Amino acid sequence: DSGLRFHYVAAGERGKPLMLLLHGFPEFWYSWRHQLREFKSEYRVVALDLRGYGETDAPSHKENYKLDCLITDIKDILESLGYNKCVLIGHDWGGMIAWLVAICYPEMVTKLIVVNFPHPSVFTEYILRHPSQLIKSGYYFFFQMPWFPEFMFTVNDFKVLRSLFTSQATGIGRKGCRLTAEDIEAYLYVFSQPGALTGPINHYRNIFSCLPLQHHEVIMPTLLLWGERDAFMEVEMAEITRIYVKNHFRLTILSEASHWLQQDQPDIVNKLIWTFLKEETRKR
Repeated sequence: DSGLRFHYVAAGERGKPLMLLLHGFPEFWYSWRHQLREFKSEYRVVALDLRGYGETDAPSHKENYKLDCLITDIKDILESLGYNKCVLIGHDWGGMIAWLVAICYPEMVTKLIVVNFPHPSVFTEYILRHPSQLIKSGYYFFFQMPWFPEFMFTVNDFKVLRSLFTSQATGIGRKGCRLTAEDIEAYLYVFSQPGALTGPINHYRNIFSCLPLQHHEVIMPTLLLWGERDAFMEVEMAEITRIYVKNHFRLTILSEASHWLQQDQPDIVNKLIWTFLKEETRKR
């Protein structure tokens, strides 16, 4: 309905149950490369470029990135792909969108899997009470500025972007699945295109557009995966998330893993997802 064209990469046969993958920031469909290969045997696996990212259309006005627009995108994409329900998986900002889709359109989500992002209500309540998390989320406020955040990412041949994935403080951990030079080049290629950073950062410029939530409860079986070495999200929020899920809730915290969990520890993540998908779950 938005009139936007969305780019996605798919694996697995059409007609199989749909698994829809929502990436975080600053990422694109490629962050799900390990999962596209893994789950195509039993699912039609679709990894999106979210609105404003990669090869998906990027409206120029920041108002086009309000959270309700992003939620509606997922509903429209599901229908455009010929499905009325899916297994929904989101990481980071894509995790925020996944939670909101599950809350707003519960009939469309059979199972919810979120990687390194708490329930949005937990996030907003926690950040107000814990200055340490407020500091870790300081980039949310930095991103409210016009044009300057985009400029900072480009300085010194995109050094900030590289270091997010590779530095000791924020990057993929020593025991993780290292990003190859080709992986880094893929990210640099996408985000070095003219204007390629404005859409992604515009997501954050609208973060306050639908919070606090009027509805909170998640009613489908939910798996929350968390890398404990996340430099941006405090692990305490993961356990608190449990109170908002009115169904089977499974939380697994991986002690040596970073924020980039599904790229950092793909074998373990894929195994945990398979276990969750195979479980016959009952409502609590």
